[in-house]
Amino acid sequence: MLITSRRTRRWVIPKGWPMIGRKPYATAAIEAIEEAGLLGKIDKETLGFFHYKKKIGNGEHIVCCVHVFALRVERQKKNWPEKNQRLTKWFSVSEASRLVQEPELAELIMDFRKPFSKQIKKDVSHGDAVLIN
Repeated sequence: MLITSRRTRRWVIPKGWPMIGRKPYATAAIEAIEEAGLLGKIDKETLGFFHYKKKIGNGEHIVCCVHVFALRVERQKKNWPEKNQRLTKWFSVSEASRLVQEPELAELIMDFRKPFSKQIKKDVSHGDAVLIN
């Protein structure tokens, strides 16, 4: 699943800043709920990371390093905190990798299919989401 960013409306994956007192994978699971309404089982090991430039309040950009975690999605809630601020949509792995602007993220999305290829063929209707913190 991809979501749109609030400001530029480009396709991205749920992500957020680290949360004090929480493990990175737990933060990723929280962001998945807040930004996309996704509930499921989060993997505790990172799939990798990617970098992107984030525009901050004064108009400058900072480079952020985002760690990516896999989430086995069980369901999407009917309502969630940012539902009216973003679009959410399921895409095939190849289409999702083409739609994101960050080359490192596109590569991670393509690599995501490899360890789950048998599962994906069996469970296409449910889908898997790549989530980050």
